[in-house]
Amino acid sequence: MATDLDLRERHELCDLMLELGPDVPTLCGEWTAFDLAAHLAIRERNPLSAPGILVGGPFEAFTRKLMDKEQRRGFEAVVARVRTPPKGPLSVPAIRAAMSLVEYTVHHEDVRRPQGLAPRTDRDDLQTEVWGKVRQLSGLILRKARIGDVALQLEATGAVDGSHRAGKGDRVVTVTGPPAELLLFLYGRQAIAEVEVTGTDVAAVETARTAAFGI
Repeated sequence: MATDLDLRERHELCDLMLELGPDVPTLCGEWTAFDLAAHLAIRERNPLSAPGILVGGPFEAFTRKLMDKEQRRGFEAVVARVRTPPKGPLSVPAIRAAMSLVEYTVHHEDVRRPQGLAPRTDRDDLQTEVWGKVRQLSGLILRKARIGDVALQLEATGAVDGSHRAGKGDRVVTVTGPPAELLLFLYGRQAIAEVEVTGTDVAAVETARTAAFGI
């Protein structure tokens, strides 16, 4: 079931973090696996973390304090809290999947890729579900990134054969790859996303490669 994919990503991420340990680097700036685990735990369990996560800026220092407090539980305990969704709305599979699939798919790769692990091309069910999320979120991501008249033509390959135009600009950049790689590209991981980025407008291509994408 599609509603089980987020749990699979969640559990596999937790397994990987425990295997690698708390100090391994991630793609989340200077965060270690322990930092990422604390972020995921407070995101779901402490509503006071929302401003720092969603808005940032002046709220980031307070959210960091919440992460520090969470980390005092110890790495294995924090990962255990991430593994099991809290009671409440996240107990409803459809709500949990809607809120968690993208988050855990992206963060799973945030831990995998610094270890030299290749894209997971054998997950057709994940690729299919993620393609729906890419189409759903790409317009919002482009508007938030404010890249002017640059639009993205997203071309899915592999398990999914599909096309989607994001943005209304007339300087079109084509991004081609498996849906999970397109998702990473749209979530600001352009440097590691295994996609092909092409277009006749060199400046527009560079804009797409360096834009501050993400939610």
